[in-house]
Amino acid sequence: MTAPHETAGTPDRWEATSTLGLGFATAKILLSALELGLFTVLADGPRTREQIRKELDLHGRGLDDFLDALTGFGLLERTGDTYRNAPVAACHLVRGPRYSGGFLEGANAVLYPAWAGLTSALRTGSPQNTGDFEEMLTSPERQRAYLAMMDSLSGPLAPRLAEALDWSGYTTVTDVGGARGNLVSLLLQAHPHLRGVVFDRPQNGPACAEHTARLGVGDRVAFAGGDFFTDELPAGDVVVIGHVLADFSLQQRKGLVHAAYRALPPGGALLVYDPMPDPGRPDPLAVVSSLHLLVMSPAGAGYPPDQCVGWLTEAGFTSVRTRPAGLGNTIVVGHKSR
Repeated sequence: MTAPHETAGTPDRWEATSTLGLGFATAKILLSALELGLFTVLADGPRTREQIRKELDLHGRGLDDFLDALTGFGLLERTGDTYRNAPVAACHLVRGPRYSGGFLEGANAVLYPAWAGLTSALRTGSPQNTGDFEEMLTSPERQRAYLAMMDSLSGPLAPRLAEALDWSGYTTVTDVGGARGNLVSLLLQAHPHLRGVVFDRPQNGPACAEHTARLGVGDRVAFAGGDFFTDELPAGDVVVIGHVLADFSLQQRKGLVHAAYRALPPGGALLVYDPMPDPGRPDPLAVVSSLHLLVMSPAGAGYPPDQCVGWLTEAGFTSVRTRPAGLGNTIVVGHKSR
């Protein structure tokens, strides 16, 4: 009979552990490829190694290993001495209307440096990111990167949110912290009878008007600028609070849920979505998303779905239920009695 410590110490298990410990390296290879715009360059057709070096203005040292690593990851394909985008990269990582790399670009610029301080965050409980949110909104380039990051977070969840309610009974939806209106736009595309309101910092108003117009729903979306901790939330038949509660303290979360209850008419509904790690069945994506908030915010963290159900019930919502949203997120839906 093999002793437990002998099984745990087999070469295969140690190789897997070593690979896990070096995950930062494989992540940075992809993030650097996005930062360089490699996949967008290759969208025009295959390139040789030397063509790639010249077009991206690279030194050349390490480039073969870099390209071969991306090939090994399944993001590039190589034929002879030329490289081209693999289907997944061509579909999602080429800048343009279908680009899904906004969150990853933001992760490269903000999350990757902050995660280097995870040990310090665990010791001190303090965020490790640098920079000021309000200051970021005054920089057009940084604001665009932030808004693209928010789009990449909300976009994949839109189909689940579009199915979370029988929307035929509602006519208006308010997205609290809705950035430039990406989620509202996708909901309005799925349900043409709806009209939407995006509530966020005033600086995001022009970007919201531009983005919703580009998605063909600008005439059905209004923007309201304000601060959801000091201003009343805009009224709507449905209020959506997504990737917001997890950023703040328990008291602030409860306050926003109560504010949503006040903003709703009788018969209205609240949709909350966030990373909600379930202690009994931890989803690795939800746990990692929760740790993002440790290194990025003073009080943020994921929370169990049952805890969110309790906040909604305490505020007066009825028929509160939960459903998975994917990518480590959970949707909680509550209704205001008629």
